[in-house]
Amino acid sequence: MDSIMEAKKITVFSGAGISTESNLPDFRSRNGLWTNNKSFESLISLSFFRRNPIGFWKAYKEIFAMKLLNQYEPNRGHLFITDLQNKGKDVTVITQNIDGLHGKAGTKKVFEVHGTLKTAECPKCGTTYDLDYINEHETPRCTAVLKNNKLCHFILKPDVVLFGDSIHYFNDSIEAAYQSDLFMVMGSSLEVGPINSIPQLISATEIPMVLINKEHTKYDHLFDLCIYAGIGQTVEQVKKAL
Repeated sequence: MDSIMEAKKITVFSGAGISTESNLPDFRSRNGLWTNNKSFESLISLSFFRRNPIGFWKAYKEIFAMKLLNQYEPNRGHLFITDLQNKGKDVTVITQNIDGLHGKAGTKKVFEVHGTLKTAECPKCGTTYDLDYINEHETPRCTAVLKNNKLCHFILKPDVVLFGDSIHYFNDSIEAAYQSDLFMVMGSSLEVGPINSIPQLISATEIPMVLINKEHTKYDHLFDLCIYAGIGQTVEQVKKAL
């Protein structure tokens, strides 16, 4: 692809579809988990966490059970992005994913706009805990000792953006997208707002836009090129052409 070869600054917007080849289920495709279970939205919400944090953690661990195992590795899609970086491209990833695979693949500039499941934080004192601690406890609580020498014991909140939370790095993501000379969407249905407004904003510029996704999206008309195929097979073909 000439646009990749010529680009110096590339912004990649990734969704769940880039992680399916790592055997992680997606959410928003035709057969995605979210599509087939509309109750997830109420369970993974800030209001439910505040109302019933014990019930929240039970639901959270059931819904994200596979991701919480942390037994998955970056795939060809993640490694392709890192390879572009290592070849001298200035690459920024805006990801909707919470699995941490872009960072694990070695990509340096990653905006995890929906947070990460790898950590949790105490809403009371701000102490952060890792995934091992989260997995060890059915309802993880803070073990920090406060200034009054009492145990905090507050129920932790995962560092995933819940329904009702504000997304992270929104302005940074927009700025990176505007500064790029190639904008690529990889594995996203572009259904989730407000982050899906970024491709809409970029479409009003002269920045070339490419979509790689197995299924059509309602924003396909914004892109200069749409490739409806698996990401792994697509990037292998692109690598041969570079």
